[in-house]
Amino acid sequence: MADVASPQRTRIKICGFTREADVQAAVAAGVDAVGFVLYGKSPRCVSAQRAAELAALLPPFVTPVLLFVNASAEEIAQAARLLPHALIQLHGDETPAFAQGLQRPYIKAARIPLGAESAFDFAGFCQDFAGAQGILLDAKVEGFGGSGQAFDWACLPADFSQHLLLSAGLKPDTVGQAVQRFSALGYSFAVDVSSGVEIAPGIKDAQKMQAFCWAVRQADAARGH
Repeated sequence: MADVASPQRTRIKICGFTREADVQAAVAAGVDAVGFVLYGKSPRCVSAQRAAELAALLPPFVTPVLLFVNASAEEIAQAARLLPHALIQLHGDETPAFAQGLQRPYIKAARIPLGAESAFDFAGFCQDFAGAQGILLDAKVEGFGGSGQAFDWACLPADFSQHLLLSAGLKPDTVGQAVQRFSALGYSFAVDVSSGVEIAPGIKDAQKMQAFCWAVRQADAARGH
């Protein structure tokens, strides 16, 4: 996942898997990364052992991602021993020092305020987490673990060097527009979805996953001309 996006191909991550059939359907749809939530308060939570069982279904070059929220370094290390090739996703209040101390590739979620809340220092956040392989954009709501709500993309600065993972409110019928817009702005980015391709929390819809990936590929094809 170090090369999050290329000029012609947007990388796709789907998060929050709990079932074997859903993992297999995501792979068939053409995803690049599959996320597992290791956060007890999430309805999509699985144990590290269960995540390892599901990740065993992944073929080469499809990356497992382990999502944590304010977990201890030891908890993360224990899970990483079961999935040594997994990428770590930090989705809580983790500090830059904590992230660097893991000594593992990681991505960090930036929780962007909604509405009239105080401005978010995105440039400062990216500087603080300069060691991250990517910055995941999500909307700030009560609780942790992914909001499923969209934020105002206009709050992002026009010029910075880090890879982005666009999340928050994406669905099969909105992701194409997101790809076109972020491509036009010149960002290096990937897309990340969970609730937008679900029947219920943790229960994915194979057709929605196919439609989501198809929409991304159509948008990629359109910007390639």
